[in-house]
Amino acid sequence: MMEASATIQELTGGRLHLSHGPIDVVLKAFGAPGVAARAHGAAARRFSEILPELCGELPALRARLGDGPGPRSPVGQRMAEACRPFRHEFITPMAAVAGSVADELMSFMKAAGPLERAYVNDGGDIAVFCAEGQVLEIGIAGSFERGPIPVGSGIAQIRHADGVGGIATSGARGRSFSLGIADSVTVLAANAACADAAATMVANAVNCEDPAIERRAAIDLDPDSDLGRQLVTVSVGPLPTAKVRAALEAGLVRAAAYRRRGLILDAALTLQGETVTLTEHAAQPLERVAS
Repeated sequence: MMEASATIQELTGGRLHLSHGPIDVVLKAFGAPGVAARAHGAAARRFSEILPELCGELPALRARLGDGPGPRSPVGQRMAEACRPFRHEFITPMAAVAGSVADELMSFMKAAGPLERAYVNDGGDIAVFCAEGQVLEIGIAGSFERGPIPVGSGIAQIRHADGVGGIATSGARGRSFSLGIADSVTVLAANAACADAAATMVANAVNCEDPAIERRAAIDLDPDSDLGRQLVTVSVGPLPTAKVRAALEAGLVRAAAYRRRGLILDAALTLQGETVTLTEHAAQPLERVAS
């Protein structure tokens, strides 16, 4: 059930926490005196409208792209647009919901005044902005080597010239269902919505067959799931090294194809202690430094 109203709370370090039903956002704007406050106010005002808009068109958001009329709300349209390049595989606009919310709030923050830097973190799917001459560092937590809580696995260092506007992470260990077995797939893209959709699709491709993998129909786990009867990963036991590497390679092939199409800028894929990336420098799981 949707909460009656959004909750807005100031956090330490000049951050703002916005919460409404399943949407939970932490954001921060950097700029001249007064500019950050105006940006936060603009985001807070827009935030309270988003969940009612999305709830009003859930059937369209949960339908496979091309099946019936598309969404009409601003965030819903962002979701559909981000997922459209991946429609040759099964995907619904819901694959980009968190990233689209982050992008929507970022657009209102930027419109409020000239920012130096900003981020909007919607449950790990993050819209980012850097003006010329600015640098924004985002910590990535995608490794589960030490237990059920992910630990830091790298730093994404964003500069204006990088063209990065969004970072998103997906996988079988996350809060959403996955068709694949990746612990995590982190993607950098031009915006958070596209990064969100692409991370979902790459994570689906990190896959193999093994008795240690448990799968169930999504609808049996959540009657409202947009994935219906598709089998989603419930748990992954220890896998032979060869299968881990083969699964990661399958995901890397898909990620490389997306980069060739201009859909993503970078990606890191992690499974059972092993990581592969699209960068030439794979010594760290994910480190993007402008040249």
